[in-house]
Amino acid sequence: MNRRISREVQIGNVTVGGNNPIAVQSMTNTDTMNTMATVEQTIRLVDKGCNIVRITASDEKSARNLYNIKNELIKRNYNVPLVADIHFNPKAAEISASLVEKIRINPGNYVDRKWNKDFSQQDYEDILKRAQDNISPLIDICKKHNTAIRIGVNHGSISERIVYRYGNTPLAMAESAMEFLRMFRQMDFLNIVVSMKASNVKVMNQANILLVEKMKEENLALPIHLGVTEAGNGEDGRIKSICGIGSLLACGIGDTIRVSLTEEPENEIPVAKLLTEAFSDIYENKEVSNQAKQIRDISNSARMLLEDKIDTESFEKNTCYDEELTKNILQATGKKVFKTEFIACPSCGRTKYDIQTALNRVKEKCSHLKGLKIAVMGCIVNGPGEMADADYGYIGCGSNKVNLYRKKELVHSYIDEEKAIDMLIDMIKEDGKW
Repeated sequence: MNRRISREVQIGNVTVGGNNPIAVQSMTNTDTMNTMATVEQTIRLVDKGCNIVRITASDEKSARNLYNIKNELIKRNYNVPLVADIHFNPKAAEISASLVEKIRINPGNYVDRKWNKDFSQQDYEDILKRAQDNISPLIDICKKHNTAIRIGVNHGSISERIVYRYGNTPLAMAESAMEFLRMFRQMDFLNIVVSMKASNVKVMNQANILLVEKMKEENLALPIHLGVTEAGNGEDGRIKSICGIGSLLACGIGDTIRVSLTEEPENEIPVAKLLTEAFSDIYENKEVSNQAKQIRDISNSARMLLEDKIDTESFEKNTCYDEELTKNILQATGKKVFKTEFIACPSCGRTKYDIQTALNRVKEKCSHLKGLKIAVMGCIVNGPGEMADADYGYIGCGSNKVNLYRKKELVHSYIDEEKAIDMLIDMIKEDGKW
């Protein structure tokens, strides 16, 4: 296996890409306006081995408070690079860009969320020109302050314009990123990391491989951030993340990773560290532990399954794993369904209810529903889109309030959380799927 060598991107005191070690990332789930809670959680993440920490900056006020968070961390001798997570708010991005080391933007919701489907090629080009004009002030600030940008494409939030042209596909994800990469190159800005994330491991795997191919065709070699978004919790979330991230590391793709679990963020780091160790003999010429070797074996198994180099029956017959792990790998790679699939975000500062408890309650009641996909999401900003192909959605919409969806149709809005699970069960029963 040869590692894909990318351009080096400096993010504070961490260099991502090139021959550098794979950097581990996570994200706080505290209210960004609560400076001390965010600082304390960031410190816990760094102490666990996290190299880069992302914090939501959903509005201008929270973006400005990144200054206080950064200063408090430095005061405590923690000079960890911070990433501002931006949704819908260009001004918040511009404020953050002078305060932290990296900005994360999503092309699908940064400039053109809605568009009339009847558009000409000229319309298409006009949209991209407006996008470039809109983002130009941010690029100028990033150049001035040496701030990096992550172009973060999520399967559930691709713009309607892109979906209309390419379908809701891995190709659409890759093209969404490439539009911005071409635009940024024209603006002489390549201090960029790119991510293709999905809750579906196969989609995530294919999108990243397509992106690498497209970048190579256009003589670009930017670092790639890997992650399976909304992986869930417990063993399911861990195996899903290992299969998605590990299958690409096994191809030599990946420069920085984030394991997304619906648990305390600190719980993500040991899994991510094992994944980086699993390939450190190749990426860093280091010996690896037996536990890391098993992670690498699972990653290679996932790669072979995703690339159809081994069929499901052969894998089940010849596997060295126990029955439960074998089933989890097959379910994670989409090869065979054994149980309910739960799609759940890890939460962030936008989440206004206890999503960890909510997920555990939904799993307790619905784990017998083999073949169904149920999404438990933290907020209405990304929830309805990011639950993608789920059959049912349980989406936080305020303090202890929930919206319930049947596929992408809103069925019940702003209901009390105490009633939400029973109402979700009633919906499933109404559909004859209980």
